[in-house]
Amino acid sequence: MTSNVEAAVPAMLADFLAYTLSGARPGPAEALGACAEGVSYAWLDEGVIELTPAARSGRHAMPVVLVSAGIHGDETAPLELVSRMIADIARGEVPLACELCIVLGNVAAMCAGNRYLDDDLNRLFCGRHAQLTQSREAPRARALEAAAARLFERAGGERERWHIDMHTAIRASVFERFALLPYTGAALSREMFAWLADAQIEAVLLHTAKGNTYTHFTAESFGAKACTLELGKVRPFGENDLSRYAGVDDAVRALVSGRARADAAPMPRVFTVIGQITKHTDAFELLMADDVANFTPFAKGTVLARDANYCYAVTHAEERIVFPNRTVKPGLRAGLTVVETTAETLAGLAR
Repeated sequence: MTSNVEAAVPAMLADFLAYTLSGARPGPAEALGACAEGVSYAWLDEGVIELTPAARSGRHAMPVVLVSAGIHGDETAPLELVSRMIADIARGEVPLACELCIVLGNVAAMCAGNRYLDDDLNRLFCGRHAQLTQSREAPRARALEAAAARLFERAGGERERWHIDMHTAIRASVFERFALLPYTGAALSREMFAWLADAQIEAVLLHTAKGNTYTHFTAESFGAKACTLELGKVRPFGENDLSRYAGVDDAVRALVSGRARADAAPMPRVFTVIGQITKHTDAFELLMADDVANFTPFAKGTVLARDANYCYAVTHAEERIVFPNRTVKPGLRAGLTVVETTAETLAGLAR
């Protein structure tokens, strides 16, 4: 790579994360442009950029891909991965074979070093932001819905739609890299599971009810193949070992570049949600250590939580806890319980 090509990369694309965190906003002349291999870019909003390949022929068959990170402001590793991929596309090191929208989610929370400012942004999609008009996260949820709509509605009815939403977990996990698939009632996609296997995802969690996450919004509203990825544990900027997520990074790059998958990788284990622990009042007790890992198993009869007139006890031979959090606001989820359903899920995947 020659130095003059390096110099041609716009500063905004050379480090999109740093550019966004600096509060910079491009003027009209800088918001649109082109970089290596004729890829065009358009800055749409704070932390939101679209990248479009030069080739016009075959565009109608090109997939459209949304890659989001930082929906929680303290989840930094995916932000660093995405910013690095943008730079590599801009330098021509990653060919682009899709229409790509990159979203850096809760920028205000990133700058504050917090998960969110007023409300969990990933509970405000599917229009729920309209119920919390005073929340500083509500306008951002509305803007990110609009960014997804712009991308997917422009694609028409036949083109493949993908949404990869990358997170890191608050706590450690029995499976360091796991995925969550939103529930829409549609058949599960074998192609999605194969992609997750290529990404070295160890476990998949299947929701059984509709939610208000970003991936629920894109899957239900636009039929996107959507997944939420949990990659390791929350760490400050600059303290992430990105090599631990090389499989995910490579799979995302393969998706946006149209690169064929390698030999079939082992499928992840699958777990299905069978219960939710809800914090109803401030008297709520979560009866486990604060550092218990996601997917920790508990035997039948174990009491996991109590509240004023509520008790959650394990009713299956084994249930595992995911996302336990005693500090959520009353009325919110304080944990999910799941059981393993690997064999029946993989056997029933749509061809």
